[in-house]
Amino acid sequence: MGDMDPHIFAVAEEAYKQMARDERNQSIIVSGESGAGKTVSAKYAMRYFATVSGAATEANVEEKVLASNPIMEAIGNAKTTRNDNSSRFGKYIEIGFDKRYRIIGANMRTYLLEKSRVVFQADEERNYHIFYQLCASSHLPEFKNLKLGSADVFHCTNQGRNPVIDGVDDAKEMCTTQHAFSLLGINELNQKGLFQVLAAILHLGNVEIKDRDSDSSIIPPNNRHLTVFCELMGVTYQDMSHWLCHKKLKTAQETYIKPIPRLQASNARDALAKHIYAKVFNWIVDHVNKSLRATVKQHSFIGVLDIYGFETFEINSFEQFCINYANEKLQQQFNMHVFKLEQEEYLKEQIPWTLIDFYDNQPCINLIEAKMGVLDLLDEECKMPKGSDDSWAQKLYNTHLKTCSLFEKPRMSNKAFIIQHFADKVQYQCDGFLEKNKDTVNEEQINVLKASKLDLLVELFQDEEKVTSPTGTAPGGRTRLSVKPKEVRSGASSKEHKKTVGCQFRNSLAMLMETLNATTPHYVRCIKPNDLKFPFTFDPKRAVQQLRACGVLETIRISAAGFPSRWTYQEFFSRYRVLMKQKDVLSDRRLTCRNVLEKLVQDQDKYQFGKTKIFFRAGQVAYLEKLRADKLRKACVRIQKTIRCWLVRKKYLRKKHAAITIQRYTRGHQARCLVKYMRQTLAAITIQKFQRMCVQRKVYLQKQAAALVMQTILRAYMARQKYQGLLRNHKAVFIQKHVRGWLARQRYKRSLRAIVYLQCCIRRLKAKKELKKLKIEARSVEHFKKLNVGMENKIMQLQRKLDEQAKDNRVTSERLNCLETSHAVESEKLKVEVSKLKGIEEEAKNNANRVTSLLEQLERLRKELTTTQKEKKTIEDWATKYRDEMEKMVAELKQQNGLLKTEKDDLNRMIKEQSQQMTEKMTRALAEETQQLESDLNEERSRYQNLLTEHLRLEERYDDLKEEITLSVSVPKPGHRRTDSTHSSNGSECTYNSEFAESEESSRHGEDVTRGMDTSLTLKLQKRVTELEQEKSSLRNELENKEEQFQRARVRVQPQYYTILLQYYARQELDSENKKLKHDLTAMRQSLLGNAGAGAGAPGSPPYKVLMDQLNSSCEELEVRKEEVLILRSQLVSQKEAMQHKETMTEPVHYAEDVHKMKDSGAITQAYLGLKETNRSPTADFHRLNEDRKLWLVYEGLEETKRLLEGQMQQQRRSYDNEVEVLRGELQSVKEENNRQQQLLAQNLQLPPEARIEASLQHEITRLTNENLEMLRTEDPTAYRSAKVTILRRMVDLMEQLEKQDKTIRKLKKQLKVFSKKIGEMGAGHVETISPGQMVEETVRPVNIPRREKELPGNVEYKKEEKLKPRGVAVNLIPGLPAYILFMCLRHADYVNDDQKVRTLLTSTINSIKKILKKRGDDFETVSFWLSNTCRFLHCLKQYSGDESFMKHNTPKQNDHCLSNFDLAEYRQVLSDLAIQIYQQLIKCMENILQPMIVSGMLEHETIQGVSGVKPTGLRKRTSSIADEGTYTLESILRQLSAFHSTMCQHGTDPELIKQVVKQQFYIIGAVTLNNLLLRKDMCSWSKGMQIRYNVSQLEEWLRDKSLMLCGAKETLEPLIQAAQLLQVKKKTDEDAEAICSMCNSLSTSQIVKVLNLYTPVNEFEERVSVTFIRTIQTRLRDRCETPQLLMDTKIIYPVTFPFNPSSLALETIQITGSLNLAFLTRV
Repeated sequence: MGDMDPHIFAVAEEAYKQMARDERNQSIIVSGESGAGKTVSAKYAMRYFATVSGAATEANVEEKVLASNPIMEAIGNAKTTRNDNSSRFGKYIEIGFDKRYRIIGANMRTYLLEKSRVVFQADEERNYHIFYQLCASSHLPEFKNLKLGSADVFHCTNQGRNPVIDGVDDAKEMCTTQHAFSLLGINELNQKGLFQVLAAILHLGNVEIKDRDSDSSIIPPNNRHLTVFCELMGVTYQDMSHWLCHKKLKTAQETYIKPIPRLQASNARDALAKHIYAKVFNWIVDHVNKSLRATVKQHSFIGVLDIYGFETFEINSFEQFCINYANEKLQQQFNMHVFKLEQEEYLKEQIPWTLIDFYDNQPCINLIEAKMGVLDLLDEECKMPKGSDDSWAQKLYNTHLKTCSLFEKPRMSNKAFIIQHFADKVQYQCDGFLEKNKDTVNEEQINVLKASKLDLLVELFQDEEKVTSPTGTAPGGRTRLSVKPKEVRSGASSKEHKKTVGCQFRNSLAMLMETLNATTPHYVRCIKPNDLKFPFTFDPKRAVQQLRACGVLETIRISAAGFPSRWTYQEFFSRYRVLMKQKDVLSDRRLTCRNVLEKLVQDQDKYQFGKTKIFFRAGQVAYLEKLRADKLRKACVRIQKTIRCWLVRKKYLRKKHAAITIQRYTRGHQARCLVKYMRQTLAAITIQKFQRMCVQRKVYLQKQAAALVMQTILRAYMARQKYQGLLRNHKAVFIQKHVRGWLARQRYKRSLRAIVYLQCCIRRLKAKKELKKLKIEARSVEHFKKLNVGMENKIMQLQRKLDEQAKDNRVTSERLNCLETSHAVESEKLKVEVSKLKGIEEEAKNNANRVTSLLEQLERLRKELTTTQKEKKTIEDWATKYRDEMEKMVAELKQQNGLLKTEKDDLNRMIKEQSQQMTEKMTRALAEETQQLESDLNEERSRYQNLLTEHLRLEERYDDLKEEITLSVSVPKPGHRRTDSTHSSNGSECTYNSEFAESEESSRHGEDVTRGMDTSLTLKLQKRVTELEQEKSSLRNELENKEEQFQRARVRVQPQYYTILLQYYARQELDSENKKLKHDLTAMRQSLLGNAGAGAGAPGSPPYKVLMDQLNSSCEELEVRKEEVLILRSQLVSQKEAMQHKETMTEPVHYAEDVHKMKDSGAITQAYLGLKETNRSPTADFHRLNEDRKLWLVYEGLEETKRLLEGQMQQQRRSYDNEVEVLRGELQSVKEENNRQQQLLAQNLQLPPEARIEASLQHEITRLTNENLEMLRTEDPTAYRSAKVTILRRMVDLMEQLEKQDKTIRKLKKQLKVFSKKIGEMGAGHVETISPGQMVEETVRPVNIPRREKELPGNVEYKKEEKLKPRGVAVNLIPGLPAYILFMCLRHADYVNDDQKVRTLLTSTINSIKKILKKRGDDFETVSFWLSNTCRFLHCLKQYSGDESFMKHNTPKQNDHCLSNFDLAEYRQVLSDLAIQIYQQLIKCMENILQPMIVSGMLEHETIQGVSGVKPTGLRKRTSSIADEGTYTLESILRQLSAFHSTMCQHGTDPELIKQVVKQQFYIIGAVTLNNLLLRKDMCSWSKGMQIRYNVSQLEEWLRDKSLMLCGAKETLEPLIQAAQLLQVKKKTDEDAEAICSMCNSLSTSQIVKVLNLYTPVNEFEERVSVTFIRTIQTRLRDRCETPQLLMDTKIIYPVTFPFNPSSLALETIQITGSLNLAFLTRV
């Protein structure tokens, strides 16, 4: 293979053969650029040696040698921009052989490890492979304690932003690396320790160091990554955090500890990480060497040098200087071997030769390593106390700039130098040379690591002074070069250890050169075909550049001019003996070779004979090889011909014999197979016959048995059914018998109770009548008075007790009525008019019935009077008997009084209980109705705000289309004249002047139909609502006025005795009727609410009957007791007055005075009832009474009462009828006026804007005129007629003036159009065309602002030509200052009574706010600022509007500041719509900011470390969508929420509005988090549920800190909380299913099922949710009425409200600073 074309195996074979032939050590030097294939070439060379030579023992040394490659590639190779597997260190591997040239061991030496890559990687590059292999295997159980994750998380692995290599699986590579460690004898304990140290380096890189002040730094307490670093390294957290931010300074006497700034601390942290990695690298190299060390004596070795090539970049530092210095030394060695030794051999062999010049790089090497060279000056500068890179550069300039031609100084820099290397000029930057050459590490940090509990770490740093593998590193670059371990002195001093990197590097190179010079070198030059890493792509220029740089071109030139091929005479004779004949072979080998060459090669210049060798020109050896091959080929052909003939004949005979044998055996086999087949067929037929018979019989028996079983079961089932039917029939008959008997008994009992009750009532009535008769008889007897002198006092006491009880009953009933009326307020409000009308009608009917009853009573009294005369004699007879029974009757009365008291107490208690139950029912019903009304109100408010949003969007679209049309027609075409149209103003103005601002765009250009329809519809609805409210208030006011008039009319009547008595009685009757109706209505409503049935509250139902029976019985008992007492009292009083004053009853004035003395209304009523009952008494002794004229007085009183009652009833009836007719007429007129107003509004909306305003003005004037005329007509008809004529004339004059003004305006508009057209045509190329929106930007038709009468002084004056433009967000001023300034300007316009100024100010303010929001709508601070000021402006308009409802909290001074001339109530609605728009813009801006944070912070980020560190098996890894911007955490969301809250608080936003914003924020967070949870399977696990619950608790803690727990934000997170709980609860049994159904009431069925389907266990303690359990959940949730939507709608915006929030700030105390640039404002 050595004579074949260049190949790595050919070079390896040549080296192996020369070692065996010459018994000399060999070296293979592999060099080339990064990515050219050096590492692969060295690997294949080692594989060749391991395959060819084998091992001397059974220890599989060759496998260990090959196994060292994966380890060294993992810890020393990395991805660069030029190579995906670039070796970032140099290595020299000595493969040892024994005397039989078999591998017995190996030894590895490393050079210049690139330590800076541990802490820094350029773009598109990676750190060392081992870190990514650990991150990719972090999910394995053995790596859980390392607490690693994705490579994107760590600063040491994510700087290149490309952590993945195409076609490489880091997890599989990790397995290969572990296998290699095990193969080389590194046990699992040491492997675990290595991986801990490497993982600790990754965590150390993530330690964040912050500034404490300018000269010190600090690590935040409980830093997660530093904690993990200390746990893995076995060191204390306090010591490591302290020495990372401090350093120790030693003086001659004392030691100081000094804090260091953040930059130095970060550099110290990186230096520690690089130092630890270098120690790990050296330790691995040492253990690899130990495992590869030969157990027997080494005879020879082959060294393989895999080292870096020449490097030059845009910025070259100390690392590139060392690399290029090493390449200079290797190039010198190559020159010595190829050029110098080649030519010296020609001279030695005495071959005629002319020397060829070649480039000698010894001067460049002297420049670097000689005395006062670059390295010498660098070491000298490092020893200086204040040495710097600048001073070292100046020394280089002074020393070499004029003395050495290879050293140059750049023109534009004093901190760089240029060296002319053998390949190219390289410019080096001096920055960092001294620091990298010193390679310092903080000793205290090393001491902390030495005190570690980790044995491996202690082993790494146990002998810091001794270098086992002298691999030093530069702090920003690569490790120190190592030397042979055998030559390192064990007693090396600390001074030698402190050698600089450059010094160690120079010594290592010198020792390497000695090793290479002591061996026979073989060179492998790797050429990189292209720089793009493309396959099958060859760049000729790059190839020639590399060939020139490595000296191959000079080698080719020497080879072409000289004799590249050479043979010793013995070698030539041995190889080409086949070309010689027997006669040419002589004893002298030299002469034999000369004779043969003269015959074979005719041109003698093609070869030369030396002393010991024959030299050939290029191509001659190939020619001789061709002749040799031809000769050998001919001989081979002859041998092949003979042997092939013999082999073929032998083969033919063998085949013939075999064929005959095969035929014989085949035929015998076929005959035996035929006989066997015939036998098997016969046997099969027999078996089938019996088998089929058996199968058929078995089937028949089975069917027979099944039929018998079925018949048995069926017959038994039928018998059971028949038996059960008979049994049910018997039981039903038995039940019916008993039920019918029970029903019959119940009917009998009810009938019996009803009969007994009727008997009791009838007997009670008869007893009452009998008692009355007895009482009258007793009173009519004179001597009964004498015997019962003390009874009067007892009766008075009894009456007093009864009065007290009546008062108690009345108070109780009033309380009950109050409670009932309080619950029925809403229904009473709606039915108040109907109830009044019904009351009036009922009263009229009662009065009519009462007249009839009075007539009947009069007739009955006449009859009783006649019967009384007849019974007078009988009364005298049993009067004596009555006296005896009086005592018994008094006792019975006392007993009945006690019974009545107990019954009254029971009734009161029952009434209280029932009232309490009714109160509770009404409270629940009221709460439900209130909740329903609130939900309806929120829905309406949300619908209105959505309509407003859609309307605004359409207007913006309209503005955009209008601008596009304007731009398209702005430049007129030549020869085409266009008539301008009157364009409308900006669409935003139309929005904020909704029902008052009209569009002025011409009909020829058209309008947006949809927008017009929306505007008209909005106007109609708003107008309709306003009219209905006005109509309602007017009707209510009129009704109240009528009632007041009625009361005043009643008061005017002179209160005579009978009139007062009758009025009071009528009022009492009306009140009782009203209370009765209210009570009945409340009872029916309570019963209907309490019983959900259709007929539960109807008359006749049990609740209704029970309540009415109880009330009737109590009222009857009370009335009976009142009547009895009043009868006695009135009779005694009348008797006394009759005896003392004979003429008392004929003087109504005195009786009226007595009536006036009865202040208690109940006393008057009782007196009247007593009088009525007395008049009804039929048992008076007419003759006896007539003697005292009592009967006549009573008769006269009754007659007078009758007449008064009839007159009063008729008068009241007439007045009530008149009032009813008047109210009906007014109601009809109001309805007609309402219809007429609606028709006029509909007609006005269909008119154009100008005509619409004119029509509305004309209609308003007409209405006011008619009202004034009506008032005047009622007062003075003559003045009415004259005023009407005057007003009509004035209206005609006004109409004429209005027409003239309209004509003038139209003429001016036409002139303006003509002038604007002329200006546009004249300056088409130079003057910008004014857009319609610009022409009429402020010409919005204003709102008709009603004026007020009073005047108050203004506050701030401004000029109309000045504009109050919003200039940004003012942070340091008073919150709401722009709103106060605008309102003060509005107050001044109100003060000067300038309605145009008010309109302009309000319109400009609204338009300006909308424009700045359109321009900066994505800035949260701007939107929040203007939302706060808009709300404050709206509150100011309300607070100072003069409305009493808004002036409750004002100070007297603030009340004086109210607007005096204008009512801006309609503008408040416009500002409210604007605030709604700003609020929705604020929500959108906030959502855009929060959206990227939610998923990462709530789901992906591990707030509780270690809980969700294990990912579910079988899932692919997900990379974060914001990996390039940094991962968001929960703290990020909380900081953002705090920023939102602080911004709104700083701007003075209303607290209620802040609560609504926070509620919307939390809804967005909950909805987005839940939606992502429902769409990601890797998030549905128990640990993630706990993580989510922790995050939600943090959000609730934030709400608690901000005092926002009651804003409703927590309730919006309820679905997310329930989803997290669903992930954590048990999901196996039916009880678990029931618990889940009751718990997850905020989640829909589809969401619950989705979470259960996505649930994925992450460890062996969890299980997947079974399909049966999910179906159980679906069955239990089937009855839920809900939408099937899976995901929550994140675009929902809750309806916003703006509660009134008055300001306590006095307007006169506000100061306008000069920084606002509002100099045009003037204090007034």
